[in-house]
Amino acid sequence: MAYASAGPTHPGGRGPWLRRLLGECRGASPPAVKTSPLLVILAMLLAPLGATAATREVRDDAGQPVRVSADACRIISLAPGTTAMLFAAGAGTCLIGTIAHSTEPAEATKLPLVGDAETLDFEHLLTLRPTVVVVAVDVVQRARIDRLRSLGIPVYQVHVTQLAGMPESVRRLGALAGTPATAERAARALDTELTALRAKYRARAPVRVLYQIWDKPIYTIGGRHVINDALRLCGATNIFADLDTAAPAVTREATLARDPELILASAPPESAESWLAEWRRFPAATAVRDGRLVAYADERIDRMGPSVIAATAHLCEVIDQARSARKVH
Repeated sequence: MAYASAGPTHPGGRGPWLRRLLGECRGASPPAVKTSPLLVILAMLLAPLGATAATREVRDDAGQPVRVSADACRIISLAPGTTAMLFAAGAGTCLIGTIAHSTEPAEATKLPLVGDAETLDFEHLLTLRPTVVVVAVDVVQRARIDRLRSLGIPVYQVHVTQLAGMPESVRRLGALAGTPATAERAARALDTELTALRAKYRARAPVRVLYQIWDKPIYTIGGRHVINDALRLCGATNIFADLDTAAPAVTREATLARDPELILASAPPESAESWLAEWRRFPAATAVRDGRLVAYADERIDRMGPSVIAATAHLCEVIDQARSARKVH
């Protein structure tokens, strides 16, 4: 009998995000993106507002300098998480476009769409005349970033690899948008949430966890993913934290050899239950023997906006409940 979480489910947008992540981890290379002469002409005709006016310089999460207009503020965000971060930083009035599945906060759903995780309408993007485009390094293909720059559009990179980096990233976005006071308030609130979570779970008994995100082949979370940091904060040990990729593929044999005490199947309920059914074929495994098989889904973990910290609090509760769960004989 599996212990199941009653958390929120993944949205329809999870597929493209996950396919991109897994494709990168398999070593797949994105197709080359060519800039057509017509697109170059369009870029010249629709130059970003303020391109010849006064500018100021900020630094993004990668430490790269980005020059933006000192007067105009027209931002396009190319990831649901960065859209949510910009709203938190007080830049909602600056946002003029985003991509599909940007649903946090609710106001984000009213923005014009320039594509999704797999396709981007460069012509539409140019007609919106952004002064800067904000990208998530782990979501937007490098070829697309290079293409945006070739069209003369400033690109600001967001790259959060640990939960503690989220407040700082929000602060930097506040500097980008010229809303530092609002961003500082949001960042302090996130810092407070993180401090409370660390204090609450610091002394909890450790539990070895497999965090499964795909099946056939099995994909999990490696040591370079924010979810690994979330598991650690909850007092859990990711059994594949030693793997130096964000989402490595692993074998069932390797997983059983590491003998997790808890298996989290992160997927919509139907898929998660089918994955867990496969693990039940190994009754000697500790997680199976003790009934620590959890169907877990929280769209905020995927979205990677500021609510990832609230999602971590939910994850910690799920792990805490599973700590004491035992198979009923």
